Amino acid sequence: MNQTKARTAATGGVLLALSLVTLYGATFIPGIELTLYAISSFYIAFVIIEISVSAGFLFYIASVLLAFILIPDKIGLIPYALFFGLYGIIKLLIERLKKLPQPIEILIKLIFCNTMLILGFHLFGELFLGNIQVPDIALPVILIGAQVFFLAYDYIYTLVIGFYLKRRPKA
Repeated sequence: MNQTKARTAATGGVLLALSLVTLYGATFIPGIELTLYAISSFYIAFVIIEISVSAGFLFYIASVLLAFILIPDKIGLIPYALFFGLYGIIKLLIERLKKLPQPIEILIKLIFCNTMLILGFHLFGELFLGNIQVPDIALPVILIGAQVFFLAYDYIYTLVIGFYLKRRPKA
């Protein structure tokens, strides 16, 4: 029994450390932020697979709190806290509803994505743009791009989970 608890703690600790390193890189290395946020979100899926859904949720909370404590660029962590960190849990909950047709699953995921995107726009808009006017064409272009990015991200997330499940050591 103690060996199981030790393995669980070690797995969670190593993945949390990797998550923090990846999040630090996302706030520090320009140009690849979205890629590093996406990679950091995979760790939550690994925790869910190896430990449990509740452990995945605790991992998300711990990674957000520790990142905000340890990483100097707090603003750079907002995409992870609002979207990428939560997505692994949301994806699992949606996909567990096996009775839903795949288009409905995708629609629910897109609703989550767009809700977080709109929330982010409001937060960032008020926080950073203030009285600056963004051209009317910018929002639709950003929204369309976000849909394409999100669908690719969801597909890649599924591939990563499948790859992990095939390659992970059987304990």
